[in-house]
Amino acid sequence: MRCERLALLGCGLMGGSFALALRRAGLVGHVVSCGPDAAALAQALQLGVIDEISPSAAQAAAGADLVLVAVPVAAAEGVLAAVAPALGEHALLMDVGSTKHDVAAAARRVLGAALPRFVPAHPIAGKETAGVAHADAALFAGRHAILTPLPENPPELVQRAAALWEALGARVRCMGAAEHDAAFAAVSHLPHLLAYAYFDGVARQAAGSDFLSLAGPGFRDFTRIAASDAAVWRDILLANRDEVLRQAWHFREALDGFEALLRAGDAAALEDHIRQVAQARARWHLGAPPASSR
Repeated sequence: MRCERLALLGCGLMGGSFALALRRAGLVGHVVSCGPDAAALAQALQLGVIDEISPSAAQAAAGADLVLVAVPVAAAEGVLAAVAPALGEHALLMDVGSTKHDVAAAARRVLGAALPRFVPAHPIAGKETAGVAHADAALFAGRHAILTPLPENPPELVQRAAALWEALGARVRCMGAAEHDAAFAAVSHLPHLLAYAYFDGVARQAAGSDFLSLAGPGFRDFTRIAASDAAVWRDILLANRDEVLRQAWHFREALDGFEALLRAGDAAALEDHIRQVAQARARWHLGAPPASSR
């Protein structure tokens, strides 16, 4: 699993954390990175996240046995196109994007003969704070890492990708890209949209600043992800908009049900409905396996 040269294409929170996690596990020799943000690259070098700054993605990927694309999903196609000619025949190419169907389609458009070397990945980890300054070697420990292998991937390459994430402490699951995007629209993408919308709905009211001054830990926790990076979430929501809109319909249906009980003033029915939801939430825990595997 050890890689002698990691090409880190995008050196923010996710890419930086990946490099640090590899270093902590003793699984990387030399880390080279590139990107448009010279200040961020200089900071990554100073922090010891990377060892070298490359002038281009192709030069970074040349000779690398592991290449990680850690850019916003809308930028993935350009980066994949840039590294395709430089990718070695034994290299493993992965991404960390939060949507998978669009990234797989982009890979098919631009990777050509290098397509079998690309194993799409999505570690279910992150923070509301962006940037390499917040990179954390323990970011993936105990978290899911989702792989959505392509039919063209050699089985041994998928096994190598899985073993690598497991060595960083992640729990690996494989699924199809469509299944992935549907699931994460429900449990990640729509919740971010709702957090943005809810905070905005409070803040824009005439008395919004007064309301916010009275908010407590519950409000803080509920809206924490509304501080997440705008460009990243713009790309994710647009890339997966059909699934996000489908989940928005389910949310509206649930909200309509609660509103109907409130309008009716039916205390017993409202309490019963809340109790059912509360009990279901109490049974759930982070990282729980699917019901079929329990």
